Amino acid sequence: MPIPPGRYTLGPGDGTLTVRTGRTGAASKAGHDLVIEVTSWQATLDLPDGSAERSLTLTADPGSLRVREGSGGVQALGDDDKQNIAQTIDEEVLRGGAIAFRSRRVEAGPDGTGLRIEGDLDLVGTSRPVAFHLDAGADGRITGSATLRQSDWGIKPYSTLFGTLKVADEVEVAVDARLPAT
Repeated sequence: MPIPPGRYTLGPGDGTLTVRTGRTGAASKAGHDLVIEVTSWQATLDLPDGSAERSLTLTADPGSLRVREGSGGVQALGDDDKQNIAQTIDEEVLRGGAIAFRSRRVEAGPDGTGLRIEGDLDLVGTSRPVAFHLDAGADGRITGSATLRQSDWGIKPYSTLFGTLKVADEVEVAVDARLPAT
């Protein structure tokens, strides 16, 4: 379904922005696949009526990432483990750097529904192009995801146990939100 024209401001009150990680390495069975929620973010989707330029911007606080679940692994993740992982992500992986996305192009999806978005993601001081599709439901729900390689932004995937347990280079960033009334 096409998204009606308007200006939409989204954040945690409207839905979730998550990061899903995988694991690799000889000791990967000891680690966990994580679902990490970004708890402080804001996006503005501008879809003016007529021929005016459409846009999407998003900012996220790197210190607001919270581990929501960990699957696999030898033992379940406790609250302390989740806090330590979030702290490591902020201090060692993202190094407290800003997270921002700014579109260069926003157009209707190939079948006239949803949106095809191309733009630049700024992460740890590096800007790289990203493209993704947002699906739109009749109920105002929008969903979409993009797979990113950490190394494309100069991020060395986290590793432990002398490098035998690593976070996979590819992570999935996903949004699942409901558009507020315009």
